[in-house]
Amino acid sequence: MFFIVPISVLIWQYYYHRELSYNYHPGHLWFLGNIFVYVVMLSPIFFCLKGNENGKLVTWVKKLLSNPLGLLPVIAAFIAEALLVDPNPYEMYAMTWHGFFLGLLAFFFGFCFVLSGDTFWKMILKWRWLFIVAAVTFYTYRLFQFQMRVPGYQSAIESNCWIISVFSFGYKYLNHPGKVLNYLSQAIYPVYILHMIFLFLASMLIFPPDMEIHLQFILVFLFTGIGCFVTYEFIIRRVNIIRPLFGLKMKRYTVK
Repeated sequence: MFFIVPISVLIWQYYYHRELSYNYHPGHLWFLGNIFVYVVMLSPIFFCLKGNENGKLVTWVKKLLSNPLGLLPVIAAFIAEALLVDPNPYEMYAMTWHGFFLGLLAFFFGFCFVLSGDTFWKMILKWRWLFIVAAVTFYTYRLFQFQMRVPGYQSAIESNCWIISVFSFGYKYLNHPGKVLNYLSQAIYPVYILHMIFLFLASMLIFPPDMEIHLQFILVFLFTGIGCFVTYEFIIRRVNIIRPLFGLKMKRYTVK
């Protein structure tokens, strides 16, 4: 908010010939404040559940999520959010109450999914084709609506179907530990934090020249990705003191 985002704002000001000035703003990292609130709000519940994993409540949650029908209360919660908040459009969640409550529900139910362990994962693996068919069906219907607009509750249902589908197919085909997965898992957060700087910088350099638009898209994509990963690999990952600023643990060195 105070360092990363202002750099991208300065690039934007320079490109549009505005007066250069320092502006702090949450920008694309707006959700970090939300996550902090979620942790504070839900930590007592999470610690209680983790401390009583053999208790009746946790056992009930695991039993509920062992059946695809157990996802109905989850989807119902997102439908209720769409009806009560009535966002317009549904996709506008950045720095809105809709985004706050949507993230709160996702944060809570995500914890419940992980708490359920293999019970949940094996269930969605078994029923993965049901979820993907449901997601494609809702999407196909929306595809033929004017401007692809449907009621918020329908978007909530479709979103949940897609997310569960991604979880289930990811669990089947991507659930293999390895060096590449481990590297990308650590890189994803720093890359997201940095990406707007390189995206704006790439746009500033590549948009002005008169070239084919598809080539511009490819060049911006490559410049952004390479810039983020090079910075991560040679600076963030290797400079121990700044690792925590990008969500990474400091490396511990053993003196022999």
